[in-house]
Amino acid sequence: MNTKDLIRLGVPPGDATRRGIELISRYILKGLDRANLAADLEAVVHHPQGFVDDELRGEFARALLRSERPLRAAPATWRQWGENLEPESVNQMGRACQLPVAVAGALMPDAHVGYGLPIGGVLATENAVIPYAVGVDIACRMKLTVLDLPVRELDRQRERLIKAIETETRFGVGANFQHRRDHEVLEADWTVSPITRQNQDRAWAQLGTSGSGNHFVEFGLFTAGEPIGDLPAGEYVALLSHSGSRGTGALVCAHYSKLAMNQHPELPKEHRHLAWLALDSDEGQEYWAAMELMGRYAAANHSLIHQHIARHLRLGVLLDVENHHNFAWKERHPIAGVERDVVVHRKGATPAGEGVLGIIPGSMASPGFLVRGKGNPDSLRSASHGAGRVMSRTKALQTFEWGKVNRILKERGVKLLSAGLDEVPGVYKDIHQVMAAQADLVEVLGRFDPRLVKMAPHGERPED
Repeated sequence: MNTKDLIRLGVPPGDATRRGIELISRYILKGLDRANLAADLEAVVHHPQGFVDDELRGEFARALLRSERPLRAAPATWRQWGENLEPESVNQMGRACQLPVAVAGALMPDAHVGYGLPIGGVLATENAVIPYAVGVDIACRMKLTVLDLPVRELDRQRERLIKAIETETRFGVGANFQHRRDHEVLEADWTVSPITRQNQDRAWAQLGTSGSGNHFVEFGLFTAGEPIGDLPAGEYVALLSHSGSRGTGALVCAHYSKLAMNQHPELPKEHRHLAWLALDSDEGQEYWAAMELMGRYAAANHSLIHQHIARHLRLGVLLDVENHHNFAWKERHPIAGVERDVVVHRKGATPAGEGVLGIIPGSMASPGFLVRGKGNPDSLRSASHGAGRVMSRTKALQTFEWGKVNRILKERGVKLLSAGLDEVPGVYKDIHQVMAAQADLVEVLGRFDPRLVKMAPHGERPED
């Protein structure tokens, strides 16, 4: 037994670990049976109160009681959807459920590795928010607009549609508008955090832009399998976008993640990116206010993109649906049979409460779906936020070449305006398998098939 063994048992680094090593030494010097050592230590770790007066184990027990235990003795309950998920994403989910503030979790079928919580990870906590469990691109979201344009015009007016996208939004790291756009979000209180206060002008310049990475704006064919609100079943032209809170959101994440990690030096290295802020602390309240502001800002970005494109084309809007991920919500859920107020982090996961509409995209050459949530309590009323990556960006650049990719796009009727080679269809899972794996979480109401796709140009640093 050594220090690493003690940490695996949940012993906090520092005084408690030192007392544990001393106990091991005394245990051996007394000639006690080493075969019982691990079980003996585990008993003290799980119930230190019962050993405070024990001559041999008392110092260790009292040190444990003085220390804030960094991990739970037993992980919070969590469930996985989908099979053959990336092993490290599963490990990340398990580690997140070891946190003392964790109360429940779920892993979606599009899961892959992220910082701290995996992409596709859902985590409920008590009175705590974890900046990296929200994500770097705070409030990244999807928006679908069905337009009053005959389907035949999707091909006939291709150049006009392309011009609308290229005129009315911007792609790339630091992309902004020279002639800035206005939105009521600029009238919100940007002084809620030093980061939002210092970056309001930057946020204004980037308002209505799309960024880089896996962010996109697409025209496509939308097929409604049944009436959706006032929209009858049938085929339509639709606009689909994916982006978030841009550079300001990333700065909010970086600032408060660092604060959280400084507050929790006791966390083992593999849990560092899961450091949290108490919601009743000044830092926690500040982050929460900044996160919510970034949610409004991300929504404003999409609103402006869709409004300006529809206005550019002089088209009416028949249906608007949007949802966001990379966010935390205060919700009430049954945990171990008891209704509790918790904070639900959905990092790359879509809210899927009963009757809630959402959009789950595939890739630039595979369909996305408009869905209605079933409110499954086991998933904390969540679903996947897309198909999910099957390889890293570096591996994608080593694997694919544009010649073969372009042939696939042509076969599927997709015109690609720009994108990185690390975003081609082959880097994503089969969206149909992902949807099949979560049939108990959402029902499909409509399908979106991409036809014109624009993303940041190849070579841009990803911001997603």
